Amino acid sequence: MHHPNRRDMLRQMALAGLAGTGALGLPGLARAETGNLEQIKSRGVLTVAVYDDLPPFSTDKGHGGIDALLAQAIAAQLGVKAKLLPFPGGEDMEDDLRFMVWKGHYLGYGPADLMLHVPVEAPLMNSNPQVNIFAPYWRERVMVARNREVVSELKGFDAMKGLDLGVAGQTLAGWLLANADGGSLQPRLKTTFKDGVAAAQALLRGEIQVAAGMNSELLHVVGEDKRFAVEPFPSPRAGGGWVIGCAVKREAEPLAVAVQTAMNTLMDSGELAKIFQSAKLTWRRP
Repeated sequence: MHHPNRRDMLRQMALAGLAGTGALGLPGLARAETGNLEQIKSRGVLTVAVYDDLPPFSTDKGHGGIDALLAQAIAAQLGVKAKLLPFPGGEDMEDDLRFMVWKGHYLGYGPADLMLHVPVEAPLMNSNPQVNIFAPYWRERVMVARNREVVSELKGFDAMKGLDLGVAGQTLAGWLLANADGGSLQPRLKTTFKDGVAAAQALLRGEIQVAAGMNSELLHVVGEDKRFAVEPFPSPRAGGGWVIGCAVKREAEPLAVAVQTAMNTLMDSGELAKIFQSAKLTWRRP
């Protein structure tokens, strides 16, 4: 296991881990029009960029999952329809913001009016003055899930020795496990899982005893099953996680205000909690 490169770390540590295929173009929408609230309301459509493969936030090539439902709910608050623009993650988060928020992709798709699942982090904001990042709606953090019947408690890495562990290798969780306790966990560490959801599904099937990944990934699969416990990663190196939110062009201030107002309404009304519950996640204010 190598040390995570820029792509790994930017995507999984507050500059979050994303991948996929199948971006769709919007030939009928001129790039100069994106982000203009008056034009969005005039045409009755809000284009929303979502990752095309990030369960449970993006499923079905970006047309399902939490972010697809959230896009529709935000658009409804604005009195328009949502048009999803699923896209594959670039080399890092700055690429994604350039392609999907303020410039557009060199292959001809994007930008969108609004992008979801953007880390609301000062370093990212400071290095991307062309965008406005705001409206946090979920906190991600690295966690571990265990079968209570097989592993009664998991206070540290010593308790993991001798267990079969599973994680997606090219992630922060994978790097943390592979390098934990001087690499002593590597002999029984399986790192070939596509993501934390796949690792948690293997835990559910009994193929491993401990899975690591993002809290959203693990809780989506085993959070409602009392046979399993989902707990913070047992190391301060994992940090306290990061929040994800929205992004628009810097000059699209009226749209940002409208989206923030919509997000506040969805939070206060309980509709956002219902969206997360559809993915078996309990929503809490980030």
